[in-house]
Amino acid sequence: QVQLVESGGGLVQPGGSLRLSCAASGFTFSDYGMSWYRQAPGQERELVAHITSAGGRGSYVDSVKGRFTISRDNDKNTVYLQMNSLKPEDTAVYYCYAGYWKKWGQGTQVTVSS
Repeated sequence: QVQLVESGGGLVQPGGSLRLSCAASGFTFSDYGMSWYRQAPGQERELVAHITSAGGRGSYVDSVKGRFTISRDNDKNTVYLQMNSLKPEDTAVYYCYAGYWKKWGQGTQVTVSS
């Protein structure tokens, strides 16, 4: 079955960096686009970044453009989210999503605070 397992969250000071990873299994990873979403307390879940099956630059919500980078390694069946210049408003649970399969990972907490 399709499984997505995120890792890499944690507590970081404003201006710091984190890299999230999402390991996928149960499907031919290289054939499908992948996304990262986030949900802050009391907020709706929002799309942060998307990458096509072929890779490339990805697409981003305006609030993270220039700070976050989505990438993938099809040999490792893994999608990444590199987050730089983190702000307190980036605090949220971050989820990996395989849209074709409508499958979510379990989420990983990112907290940006001094």
